[in-house]
Order: sequence, then C-alpha cells, then structure tokens
Amino acid sequence: MGILKFISFSFLLCLTVYARYDCADSICGNNHFDIRFPFGIEGQNLQNCSYPGFSLRCSDKVRSILSLPGAGDYYVRDIDYQTQEIQLYDPSGCLPKRLIDFNTTSSPSSPFKAVAYRNYTFLTCSTNSVLSRFNVIGCLSNSTTSTLATSSISVASQMTILYSCSIINTSSIPASWAFQYESDFLTDLNTDLVLTWDEPNCQECEVKQGVCGFKNAIIKEIQCFDSPGTGSKRPVRHVFKFIAITLVIPAITCLIGVSCYIFLECNRFSRATAAIQRITTRTTLAPQPAAGTGLNDSTIESYTKVVLGESRRVPGPNDGTCTICLAEYHPKEIVKCIPECEHCFHAECIDEWLKINGSCPVCRNNPSPAHVT
Repeated sequence: MGILKFISFSFLLCLTVYARYDCADSICGNNHFDIRFPFGIEGQNLQNCSYPGFSLRCSDKVRSILSLPGAGDYYVRDIDYQTQEIQLYDPSGCLPKRLIDFNTTSSPSSPFKAVAYRNYTFLTCSTNSVLSRFNVIGCLSNSTTSTLATSSISVASQMTILYSCSIINTSSIPASWAFQYESDFLTDLNTDLVLTWDEPNCQECEVKQGVCGFKNAIIKEIQCFDSPGTGSKRPVRHVFKFIAITLVIPAITCLIGVSCYIFLECNRFSRATAAIQRITTRTTLAPQPAAGTGLNDSTIESYTKVVLGESRRVPGPNDGTCTICLAEYHPKEIVKCIPECEHCFHAECIDEWLKINGSCPVCRNNPSPAHVT
C-alpha cells in the first residue's frame, strides 16, 4: 500500500514539475484592460499566476485597486504590458495632495517606481489674485486660499513678489512621460500617476505576442509561452521535448515504481516461503509427548520462572526459540526452566507438557518430583 502511494505521489510530482501551468486572464468590472501575469487578483491562485508584489483587489465598485507600500491605495486606470507601465489615479480625486508626500523608493518591498521625478514648488496664494490667471489645484484650494505648483524656482520667486504667495515646500514628485518635459509654468498636476517595473521583465515576450509566466508551479523562473490562437508554431524539436517531458518521464517513473513494487512483493513471498519450510521442518522434528505419567501441579509450579529482558537471553543451554511451540522468545515473556537439565521453555508450554509427560522435551530426562526451588 505504501508503494502504491509512493508511485501516485511520484507521478503527480512529475506532472506538476514538468507540465506547463496555465493561468487564465482576469477581469475586474468594465475595465478595458486584462489582468494577467505579473498581476493577479487576490484570491485567484496568486501563488502560481502572479509575481510577488503585483496583487490587485477588485472593489465592490468593480474597480481594480493597487496597494503601494508606504503610499496607500490607488485605482488602476490602465496597464501597458509592453512598456511595463501602470496608470493610477487617486480614489478621492485629489492626486496632488498625495504626490506631495509620495515615496515608493523607501520601501524595498515595492516593485514599482516612477517613470521619472521632477521637483515642484507648492505655493499658497490669495484666491482673488490668482484664480482667473493661473491653473490652481482645485482640491487643495478654497474660496480664500488657492494652492499652485510650478517646476520653476524663478516662477515661484516671482509669485511670492507679484502676488504675495507663500511657498509651502519643494518636493520631488513622480512625473509621467506626458509632462516630464513640460514648460516651467504653473500646473494643476491633474495627470494620472504612471509607474513602471523592472522585474519580472516580460517586454520581449509581449512584443512577440507570447504569454509570460512562471515556468511551472515548482520552479519560479520566468518563461515566454506561445499564445493560443496566434498561429505561431513551435519548432519540431520543441514538440518532441514537450512530449518527452509530459509523457515519457512520468511513464519511466511509473515503470520504476511498479518494478520496485514487484521486487519487494517477490522478496517478501520468498521470505514467507522459507519461513514456512523452516517451521514445517522443525515441527516434524519437534518432540511429541510420549505416553506416561505427568507431574503434579505443585511440582510444576516449583520450577524456576524467569522474565526475559530486552536482550531476550534465556539462561542455560538454550537458544532463542521455544522447542515446544517453535516460536521465538520476546521481551517480558515468562519462561520456566527444568532444574536438573536447565532446559527452558515458555511457561505455559512446559506446564501443559509436564501435565501429560514427566520428561524433558529436549533431553528426555525425568526431573525429580521432589526438587523444589
């Protein structure tokens, strides 16, 4: 039974190691982008179908959410797998407020980084003086005070002189490709946050219209698989390799397992046959009780009893087998020895023997009825 379990386990292990692991694309709500490797939705086989740190949540409002370590949750607007970029926006609609303190570089567990960084100076000005002239950050402004941002230090200095603005701080914030090289004038920073990642690198596979993923469920190596339905064909040597991996290797493993099972069964049968032959031979040669007068109970009870230890060593000229029942002695069994010849037997065996025959089963000597130990 143990061999069969071993064979089944070996077969399943071979299929797991050598078979390609297929992972279906996921969709969250009405998003126009698919969620596939390296991303995955929590609770949907993330261990094998997504890369660590790329898990998304699908909210009750069927929106994809990416949680950035040290930066909080963001809604996902789009994912570009060829350029390895993800486009995010703030759930509360005020991305500039979060960009002021945005920092993913301090978290080594985050695989994402900004496409580029740019220094921005944030200012607060009187709403009456700047509202009709410049782009203000609406979610950070009110009826009396407006917040502005500029990437130019000179512009910031002029604003403090001409419009009596106050500088809040200057921060290095993520800049997407769209406004990385924009002019130095004021901006409302309402562009989405664009982040990228280096590992895993699936750009070449995406360009080939392949499917990027783990090589299998055991070996966490990245491999590019042929995309089903693209019309691409593998070389013939790849086909043979696939057949060898998925069929031949499990078959060989099963053959080895069956061979081992047959060998063990034959060996066990041989040992059983030899044991039966030994028992039959010894039974034939075993002494049979002769007709005669047995000993009384008090005499039989007077013979020495010994409790065998772990070594199973029997005192006197005896071996490890009871001559009457032909069974081997075991620890903690009680043996009884005849005083004159010191031959020992199982207590229950010699008791029954001496009740019907008064001589030793081995040497045939008649023990003295008067001997009491």
